[in-house]
Amino acid sequence: MDAVTLMVLAFIILVILNVPIAFAMASATMLALFMEGNVPLQMVPQKMASGIESFPFLAIPLFILTGGFMETGGISRRLVEFAQNLVGHIRGGLGLVMVVAEMFFSGISGSALADASAVGTLLIPSMIKANYVPSRAAALMGAAAGMGMLIPPCLLMVILGAIGGISIAGLFMAGFLPAFLMALTLAVLIYYQARKGTIPDSTKERATIRQIFFSFSHAVLPLGLPIIIFGGILGGIFTATEAAVVAAIYSFLVGVFIYKEITLRQAFEILVTTTKLTGVVCLLIGFASGFSWVLATHQLPQVLGSWVIAISPNKYVFMLFTIIIFLFFSAVLDGLPAMLIFFPILYPTAMQLGIEPLHYGILIVGTMGIGLILPPIGIVLVIICSITKIKLGDTLKPMLPYLVVLVLDLVIIAFWQELVLILPKLVGLN
Repeated sequence: MDAVTLMVLAFIILVILNVPIAFAMASATMLALFMEGNVPLQMVPQKMASGIESFPFLAIPLFILTGGFMETGGISRRLVEFAQNLVGHIRGGLGLVMVVAEMFFSGISGSALADASAVGTLLIPSMIKANYVPSRAAALMGAAAGMGMLIPPCLLMVILGAIGGISIAGLFMAGFLPAFLMALTLAVLIYYQARKGTIPDSTKERATIRQIFFSFSHAVLPLGLPIIIFGGILGGIFTATEAAVVAAIYSFLVGVFIYKEITLRQAFEILVTTTKLTGVVCLLIGFASGFSWVLATHQLPQVLGSWVIAISPNKYVFMLFTIIIFLFFSAVLDGLPAMLIFFPILYPTAMQLGIEPLHYGILIVGTMGIGLILPPIGIVLVIICSITKIKLGDTLKPMLPYLVVLVLDLVIIAFWQELVLILPKLVGLN
């Protein structure tokens, strides 16, 4: 048995035994190196250190910190109120509010887990009061959270850009139109379901212009954050990494000094949580770097590329293959580990087939967003079910229509390259 086969088998067994994924990767890597005997085990910590020393990774704790301040500082409540005044009167109003609120909040928090917990906590109880079946409310929240992964800033885009040498600002800009496509198709499905009686109509009285303006005035500060980030990046004032610093400071000032809904004690707790989450992410990235290095030194990407091209040299077949891989493993491995393992393996083949890096990166991020809500094991869906207090299995049937629509959107994104690239090209990021 060669080292790569042993490493992969060891990793699978350790994951099945419920060993934390980071330690499963580290243990499997060290076992493979030990069995080979000609590579010192010191390579593991060396590769781990080199894997996290990239400058763009500085954005990770800062965007996590921004999400913490935004989630705690009353931001989500103001955004939901604004969304209700905008679309709450349309047929299927509460479902549409969830999609719009998710678009607003995703552009601020950068995390699907933060989106699901913040927006879901506010809207799911209201939906249940409006006669939504709890499993249907959870499915709607899951679909909205999966769509929101493509709305920048997104932590996965930062990490993918750093490990693949892809423009992070380009990824941010490229995510807008695919996210809008997903939001639009979800909105059409929700409207259709409300019309057919599958979900409650749950409309509210149309808001007046004064009410819309009033709720907008309360939401304008958090909505201004993405404008500041992209205005600064596109204007050449700061890089995507430096934008994370601006976002963290801005969210702190808004939550603590303007809205005054974050106490100093809460701010300290947010800092502690950010430190813990950053440690987890960096540990995953570091150990995955060693894992991927072993795969690369044994030329697994080249072997896989030759195998895929032998089956079909068509780049669209490879894109569909990528969707299947990341859908499944994002659900099984909770997203980030799946990207850290499979992106370095598949990316060289994508480049060999002439796929644009931004196009491929956005397809992966979008697929991972849906993988995280895939029943019955998607981690974001687990969080939503805990909020709704239902079993994971209950969401399978109501989730199916939304998953079908979102996966069809992924296929459109895979085949329609210009949908992804038109905005980056317009601003010179591709």
